[in-house]
Amino acid sequence: MGFVKGERLSFSYQGQRLEGIVITAGDRLTIKLDSGYNITVKPGELSHVKHISVPVKKQAKRHPPKTRTGLPTISILHTGGTIASRVDYTTGAVIAQFTAEDLLELFPEILSLANIRSRLVGNMQSEMMRFPHWNILARAVEEEVKAGATGVIITHGTDILHMTSAALAFALENLQIPVLLVGSQRSSDRPSSDAASNLLCATAFIAQEHEHFHGVGICMHESIENDACVILPACRSRKMHTSRRDAFRPINDAPLARISYPGLEVERLADYPTSQGPLVVRPFNEQLKIGLCTLHPHFFAHELLAYEKFDGLVLALFGIGHAPTMATDEHNSEHEKVLRAIKRLAKRMPVVGASQTLYGRLNMNVYSPGRQLIAAGVLGQGLDITPETAFVKLAWLLSNHPADLARLYGQNLRGECSSRSTPEGFP
Repeated sequence: MGFVKGERLSFSYQGQRLEGIVITAGDRLTIKLDSGYNITVKPGELSHVKHISVPVKKQAKRHPPKTRTGLPTISILHTGGTIASRVDYTTGAVIAQFTAEDLLELFPEILSLANIRSRLVGNMQSEMMRFPHWNILARAVEEEVKAGATGVIITHGTDILHMTSAALAFALENLQIPVLLVGSQRSSDRPSSDAASNLLCATAFIAQEHEHFHGVGICMHESIENDACVILPACRSRKMHTSRRDAFRPINDAPLARISYPGLEVERLADYPTSQGPLVVRPFNEQLKIGLCTLHPHFFAHELLAYEKFDGLVLALFGIGHAPTMATDEHNSEHEKVLRAIKRLAKRMPVVGASQTLYGRLNMNVYSPGRQLIAAGVLGQGLDITPETAFVKLAWLLSNHPADLARLYGQNLRGECSSRSTPEGFP
């Protein structure tokens, strides 16, 4: 007897008795085990196979959620990722849940917090995003604001979530409602998933703080425990771990608020972003080419010249703002070519610097290599901005204020940099 996608099997494999759902059938079988993990095997590697059943999935009649008076209205915009997904145990596959009805099935606690509108604006891993996707999101938020939303939650893959939050902070000028980006480090079929707590904490925060928080933020786990989430600044946060639930950390800054879980009590920790005036969407020029070049030992000038036809460049510099620009012996004469390449690029486009250390600010005035960069035209002196946010800011300024870029780049426009460093900004 062959194998059928979606059927449930009992079998022996490598001395173990296992059960699971066939996800793919053919020359190789992929089976989602009851433990939640997948295995891929040849059919002949299984023994004592028992074909249990192919469950018939019954579609229950579903009703759209009723609007409840006295509760805020929160719009949830989906871009993909694991946060709004669940396992379909008839097939073993993880399926996305994007409608309000879907979300209320997954997270019924939301009903007591807010009225929910939900729609799909994209469905991809976050690393597949480009400038057009940021513009689509900005326009979608604008639509929800015009429709009267109290706040917006954007479910998003975690890999570049911090860059999208910065992009929206720049693109959404004079934002008068909270917009929170929420991700999940663990898929929804795992017992350790952070999907529910992150989404419920974001919902509770908007419901309680929407009159005070006007801007973009990130809502993710505070620690590896499942007892609290934090609201992080949109332009001064970063994913700092591949898999931990508390992967996102503020950089040169501190969390803005803490939400307990499951209690969902909000504690304000810092000043919230505020704005005045009507919302204006200032999108990214989708034709721009912006480079982000990380300097390293044994660096060659031609690595920089690959950016000659770009519109702007971010240099991820060493320390407080250094690059390999000086020939000190017979082994590093290439560095003089590197300096010439930087000068050449800076005459053709804006070139900005940010530190690879992430924490702290540039001070290119201290040592000769830094002063060479200032003389070459590299911008960013004195700023405590991350390379990723520098990339976003440079792209946004080139899109909206190219004539005044040199002046505006050194100013704090969306909370992306500060004039004073504090002990709380470094863990």
